[in-house]
Amino acid sequence: MIRIIKDSIGKFLNTFRIKKEERLPAIVITLLMAALNVLAVSKFHTAFSKTHQAIWGLFVNKYTVSGFDPITYCVLTEWEPKYEIYRHPLLAYFEYPLYLLNHELTLALNYNAAQVIIAVILVFLASYTWIFLYRILREIIALSRTDALLISLFSYSFGYVMLTFMVPDHFALSMFMLVTCLYVCGKTMQKGRQLKIWQTWIIFFFTAGTTLSNGIKVFLNALFVNGRSFFRPKYLLSGVIVPSLMIWCFAEWEHEEYAAPRERASLSKRIKKGKEERAKHFKNFSDTTSLKDSTAIAKAFDRKMRQIIHAKYVADHKQPWHTHKGKPMGDGKFMKWTDETTSRTDALVENIFGEPIQLHKQHLLEDVLRGRPVVVRYDNALNYVVEGIIILFFIAGIIAGIRSRFLLMALSGVAFDAVIHLGLGFGLNEAFIMTGHWIFIIPIAYGYLFSRMKGIKLMTLRTLLLTLMCFLFAYNITLFISFFSKSCLS
Repeated sequence: MIRIIKDSIGKFLNTFRIKKEERLPAIVITLLMAALNVLAVSKFHTAFSKTHQAIWGLFVNKYTVSGFDPITYCVLTEWEPKYEIYRHPLLAYFEYPLYLLNHELTLALNYNAAQVIIAVILVFLASYTWIFLYRILREIIALSRTDALLISLFSYSFGYVMLTFMVPDHFALSMFMLVTCLYVCGKTMQKGRQLKIWQTWIIFFFTAGTTLSNGIKVFLNALFVNGRSFFRPKYLLSGVIVPSLMIWCFAEWEHEEYAAPRERASLSKRIKKGKEERAKHFKNFSDTTSLKDSTAIAKAFDRKMRQIIHAKYVADHKQPWHTHKGKPMGDGKFMKWTDETTSRTDALVENIFGEPIQLHKQHLLEDVLRGRPVVVRYDNALNYVVEGIIILFFIAGIIAGIRSRFLLMALSGVAFDAVIHLGLGFGLNEAFIMTGHWIFIIPIAYGYLFSRMKGIKLMTLRTLLLTLMCFLFAYNITLFISFFSKSCLS
């Protein structure tokens, strides 16, 4: 048993050993993402590195990069499960060691190093996500070194691939885990083996613990790898049902332990504040009204309060955080996050295949819930030409590899995303921040397209992709510099 554990640990560590042909491009990716993270950190460093501050208000109010949340900075400064627990049940616990590190650094240096710690983690995740993506192209799709290198580097010219690894949200960790899961499952499939129960547990708890919906993708991958064996009672019960129940029960406990007390305290505070405001309005009304009878004063005041409440309701519903959300399909724990009114066509063009690949210059990296319109269009027709070419190659790649079980496995996860985003409308108004959950399907599809090309067709495809990559790097990085070079205090 001990020998099996040692062998498993050894194989796990070997997965992270960088191969000779990966070293130089991995260094390039690492240096690129390190430079971009220095740029991202510099924008908020003066405000966020101070200690003894009102943490939540500081980070949440000042951090405005697209729709990403700085909750991770809060967790590393004052640990508590502050994420939406049913969506990210284990994420705060994964970050607990980082909180301990930051706590010690804060005591020793009187300096909040949360930004720096997260930047280092993001660079690590960016580098290894690229490595595993490269290995998918090289080892599973069996591309030449040149084509695997070109396609994997091309994917890192996408605006929200770079941005995902520059912001303190959970998407970088999700993208790393999803790509790693695809690679591990692809290699398992390639060797004619099956995903074992303990392997499923490890992948599921880390992936679903980060974002619960990603656990579905783990099970979809396991279904493609194990085939009919997936439905055997032993695997279905021990590998799927048990871990699902465990993580759900843990989320329920976590909610009652941490979130419910905060919710009750917040409700109590709102009720108390409402009573105080009502008493204040009543005093002002009583002091200024010409009415003398107490019953008449009370009736007149009730009419006045209804007018005040209605006016506030109308004003609130004109704010971006409400008008840009879209109408939800229900009020349940999950249905409250849905959207039935945002245009699916506009979302596809601008927020799914647009902004994630090419940033919009207008309302650059603004937050939809703070003022950015739900739909922002490009000023230049060239951006739509580039988008059209990228989509065309993507579709061609799917057609080229449609008989591949690995591609179908990767597409199944994207199909799930399509259902929750385009079907249910989850996060559709700011779908671009979800890029890390699915964007890797584009280079994978390109891999199958390249594998079918030979001679002059392959050379033409390489040249066009290289041109697109140079354009996207120059275009997106220029806009990043423009945005992040301005201090949040300016």
